[in-house]
Formats: sequence, structure tokens, C-alpha cells
Amino acid sequence: MAARTSLPYVYAIAAAALFGSGAPFAKVLLGGIGPATLAGLLYMGSGLGMAAYLALVRLGGNDREVAEASLCRSDLPWIAGVVIFGGFLAPLTLMLSLQATPAATAALLLNFEAVATAGIAALLFAEAVGRRTWAALGLITASCLILSLAEEGPGGFSLAAFGILLACTFWGLDNNFSRNVSAKDPLATVMIKGIGAGVLSLLLAHLLAEPFPAPGPALIAMAVGLLSYGGLTSVLFLLSLRRVGSARTGSLLAISPFFGIVVSFALFAAPPDGPFYLALPVMALGACLLVTERHSHPHEHPPVVHEHRHRHDDLHHEHHHLPCTPLPDRNGEHSHSHAHEGIRHEHPHVPDIHHRHRHD
Repeated sequence: MAARTSLPYVYAIAAAALFGSGAPFAKVLLGGIGPATLAGLLYMGSGLGMAAYLALVRLGGNDREVAEASLCRSDLPWIAGVVIFGGFLAPLTLMLSLQATPAATAALLLNFEAVATAGIAALLFAEAVGRRTWAALGLITASCLILSLAEEGPGGFSLAAFGILLACTFWGLDNNFSRNVSAKDPLATVMIKGIGAGVLSLLLAHLLAEPFPAPGPALIAMAVGLLSYGGLTSVLFLLSLRRVGSARTGSLLAISPFFGIVVSFALFAAPPDGPFYLALPVMALGACLLVTERHSHPHEHPPVVHEHRHRHDDLHHEHHHLPCTPLPDRNGEHSHSHAHEGIRHEHPHVPDIHHRHRHD
């Protein structure tokens, strides 16, 4: 049980590592690819990669689809928001801004995504964010301010830098929209997001008359997108979202600058300086506060009928199965439409898909 409790945080940290490593590689790719074209290739790579994986799974006769709920018509507005804000506007703004921003500075500024995600989750979506979570977010943000002290010159405060903050705000909206479809199949969500956003960005690149790169750089850009900007990163992020909510998952994404700085220094042959080592324990303390958070109080669940991946030992799924119900996978997880009766009880919880109640 403890391993399953900590797994969503492992997903979020892995997503942060992949996302943070993407900015330096994108900076290198911008040397030969236009910003709109690069944004399109990054997300097209993630979407086509997910589509290829799903096709191979189905050809192999694997039954993984029974463990995940399918997207439905009511999810379309959230999917549209994810495609437009997270897949189109955010990466396009970031690619335009990266042209005039040092890679290490960009890695630091991307930390603002955590602040935007948590703020939007608390203020617009009424997600429960307690003192411990705010303290963790404050420590994580403070660590990046310490890192910012190492940056000299106007690069960290340029118009391009504010463009990166705008991109982070778009991704903050994307993360909260994704929260509303996090119970559904993450691979299908990422596939639609990648292909939809990739088509929009490549159409814009065509209108701007940006030249299309040679096959080699184009494939490299798509591979970076599959790993860092929409593919595996988004799947891991959605898996964490469904279990611990937007604010906590988004807060852990704030450690991504550390990975970005390490990759930047490796690519551009410059070792980390003093502030990096000072900020590291502050960042680690903030992440520790999130992972060890314990939240418990009497709360009420209204009656509801929905579908999502679940198992029968989590205090909320003690229902009986009809003969036609899909069989559980090797982890005991499966997906089908099921009903919850109204119940009032108390146990430790986080803002997963069953605990998005309001707090006084």
C-alpha cells in the first residue's frame, strides 16, 4: 500500500526530469529549425509515438485497454483546452522566447509553471491546498530564486523571459484542464493532444514560410517531443494528476529546473556554480514536504456513477461485478462504469478523483 501511495510522486518527479531536460535540447534544435516548426515537430512526435504504441499493442492482442476508461463526448471541451493551451500556445511561446534566452535561465524560469498550476488549481478550481503544500511550493520557488542569483545581465528579465512565464501560465491552465480527464486513458489523451497541436503549429509554420528541416533534425526533434514535451512526460503527469491532484503534481514539477540546468551545463560545457548547491537542499526539503503530506478529516462522498481505472482495496470500490465486466489485469486494476453510494467517513487522502470536495 505504501508503494502505491508514493508512486504518483515518483511519476511526477520522472515527468519533471524529462520536462526539465527538454529546454536545453530545444535550444540546440532552434539553431536550425524555426520556432513554430519546432513546436509542431515536438508535439507531432509525441502524438505519433503514442499512436504507434497503441497500434502495436492492439496488433499484439494485448488487453491493456480494459484497464483504462475511454474518452467520451463530455471530455471534449477539456481536451480542446489541453490541445490549444498546452500543446499549441505554450510550446510556440516557449520556442519563440528560447531564441533570446540562455538555456540555463530558461530552465530556471520554467519553474513558474508550478506556481501557475497551484494558483489556478486553488483559485479557479477550488482544489484543497493546505499550509504544508503552500510551504512546499514556497521552498521550491525560493530554491529557484537562489539559482536566479547566479544569472548576470538582463537576460533573466527580458521580454523573452516574460514570454517563458506566459508559456508556463498556458501550461498551468493545461495542467488543470488535464485534471478533469486524468481518470481516462492517458495514452489516448496524449495522442490527441500531440497530433492536434502538432498540426496547428505546422500549419502556422507553413503560413509563416518557415523552411522544413532535413529528415535527420526533424526526427531528432520528434524524438525529443516524444520524451520531454508531450509524450512520456504527459503520460507520467496524468498518472500523477489522477492520484494527487493539480497543485501537488504541479509543485513537484518545480524541480525540473535542476535537471534542465544539469543538462544545460553538460551541453554547453559549464559546471554548476555555488548557488546550485545551496538551492539543492531547499528544493529537496520542499519536495519532501509534499511527499510526506498527511491530510485526514471527516468528509462526505455524494452518490455518483462514473468510469475510471480502479481496484477493490482502496476504500471506495467495494461493488459487485456483473458477468460481462472486464477481468482485472495483473495488478488487480480494471475499468467499467460503476456506482458509488453516498458515504461519510474519515481516512488520509489527497485531491484524487474521489476527493475533490471543498474545505472550510
